[in-house]
Amino acid sequence: MKKFTVLLASVLVLTTILSGCGKKDAKLGEIQKAGKIVLGTNATYPPYEFHKKIDGKDTIIGFDIAIGQAVADELGVKLEIKDMDFNGLLPALTAGKIDMIVAGMTPTDERKKSVDFSKIYYTAAQGVIVRAEDKDKFTTMESLDNQKIGVQTGSIQEDIAKEQVKNADIKGLGSVADLILQLQTKKVDALIVELPVAQAYIANAKDLVLADAKPQDDVGGSAIAVQKNNPSLVAEIDKVIDKLIEEKKLDQYVQDAADQMAKE
Repeated sequence: MKKFTVLLASVLVLTTILSGCGKKDAKLGEIQKAGKIVLGTNATYPPYEFHKKIDGKDTIIGFDIAIGQAVADELGVKLEIKDMDFNGLLPALTAGKIDMIVAGMTPTDERKKSVDFSKIYYTAAQGVIVRAEDKDKFTTMESLDNQKIGVQTGSIQEDIAKEQVKNADIKGLGSVADLILQLQTKKVDALIVELPVAQAYIANAKDLVLADAKPQDDVGGSAIAVQKNNPSLVAEIDKVIDKLIEEKKLDQYVQDAADQMAKE
């Protein structure tokens, strides 16, 4: 009788463990059952994601959005996009308000404590935007010391400003578009952003230029974030990324986004 009781208890414990594991890896099934996947992003980050009027309707486009659509197509579900401050993306994901973050996000060790990431899908250098009148003033990272530096709150660029600029007066905002306005109105002296983003903004702002100062980025790369303990969803996303890279569609997405920006 004792052996039977012990065996029964063991079976119950094993069943509980397996049920818990299944629950942790339930996100993919939930998405497929709902018939949609909710993508969280901050659409002030061209060419990754940005707003554009298409047929008179405000639309969020960019190569991150194209990647998100490819994931949705692979899963056979619709894509829903939620636009929010960059700093609010991780809390929204962990709270289950969105299913994935596709927002040029770097998979840092700190972020990995709260969410899981796909493989890297795109790597870009960092850049510094300054007013055209100050181009000769900011030629090295050292020349930014003691200056007012604008960064997107919660971004890798915020870490770069803290680590590579001495005595920086850091101004963090959730939107790069708002940071651009801060620079143009002389409330900050320079912005640190990813190079493609910098190039996108200065293309439409004659009063802004790319500085010669070049931030070092040892982390680099963008990946898609999902809730922790969902390896099945990560595997599906990685499969899509592999396919896009193999078929060179990622390069096409980047070019398409640049073409759309040029039509502004």
